[in-house]
Amino acid sequence: MLLLHNNARPHSAALTQEKLAQLYWTALEHSPYSPDLSPCGCHMFGSLKEALGGQCFDDDEQVENFVRNWLQTRPPFYNAGIKELPIHRQKCIEKGGNYVEK
Repeated sequence: MLLLHNNARPHSAALTQEKLAQLYWTALEHSPYSPDLSPCGCHMFGSLKEALGGQCFDDDEQVENFVRNWLQTRPPFYNAGIKELPIHRQKCIEKGGNYVEK
């Protein structure tokens, strides 16, 4: 599992990092000069959290299917924004962490 988040203190705290290591999750570092790479900028996680509220899933596949179906019902910019994250991330890597223009 790869996790992309912003550099907020709770995300970078030692306890959080230990838990991620226990779960075998890899947290990708977020470039401080590229705010467009922040998943928070997608403006969807609040409404996704609301949609997930009260839901029960038997396995990861059900969760993935739910989220994929939910994304399909969103305006096109949601889906496009998520798909563009790896492209922007690669540009950031190529520029050595410097600001990435859109």
